Amino acid sequence: MARMVLAALLVLTASILHAETIKLAVTTSFNNSGLSDVLLPEIKRDTGIDVQLLVVGTGQALRVGEAGDVDAILVHSKKAEEAFVEAAFGTHRRELMYNDFVFIGRMDDPAAIGTAPSANDALRRIAALQSPFVSRGDDSGTHKKELSLWAAAELDPTTFADWYKPVGSGMGASLNTAAALGAYIVSDRASWLNFANKRDLALLYAGDPTLFNQYAYIPINPARHPHVNADAARRLEQWLVADHARELINGYQLNNQQLFTFNAKPE
Repeated sequence: MARMVLAALLVLTASILHAETIKLAVTTSFNNSGLSDVLLPEIKRDTGIDVQLLVVGTGQALRVGEAGDVDAILVHSKKAEEAFVEAAFGTHRRELMYNDFVFIGRMDDPAAIGTAPSANDALRRIAALQSPFVSRGDDSGTHKKELSLWAAAELDPTTFADWYKPVGSGMGASLNTAAALGAYIVSDRASWLNFANKRDLALLYAGDPTLFNQYAYIPINPARHPHVNADAARRLEQWLVADHARELINGYQLNNQQLFTFNAKPE
């Protein structure tokens, strides 16, 4: 019996010593959704890869990727991602899943964005009333999307008065600020559904096609940074686009609502 226990311990020790790690920079919105808590144990069980997350905004994820401080990134700002790959910091961009951005605000909706015919009009109503608006202000994918929405509405946040409040924080902290101020905010749907401190905030506007929110995986280019674990990044990608990941991603729900939709395509 003692020999059996010893043998089991030796096998466990060997597996720990040979466990492979990968550093993955992910967005705060992805992490706040809770999906990482579902995926990471399954990745380790199926592949032996221990995924170590660096949770930052998309802009920061791209910067640490450029520096070679991680092996891959999982972000959600297509234009910035394409520029990253074009500059050869990443080997390629692989779309994995999507959800959408939503407008959150006080339940009484002082700017009446709930009846707006478009996202552009919703923002124009907020600006016309100068109703408090919290911006992530952190160069994240959500912040980039928010700025693009203001631009599409032909409005410039740099000209706004103090009703527009950039906080330079992640999605959870920004939602907390919006809850405290009773302010409007743009959030990804998954972070909103997983946010506990809603107070009198509610999801007021969604559904405009411009609010589509695609997540993509980009391995760091070993030609630029030979030290990156390119093999583990490749095997992680293979897992993320396979059937088990699809089942987990599509099956992840909060309050009977699906948070993400898998849309990875075969190579």
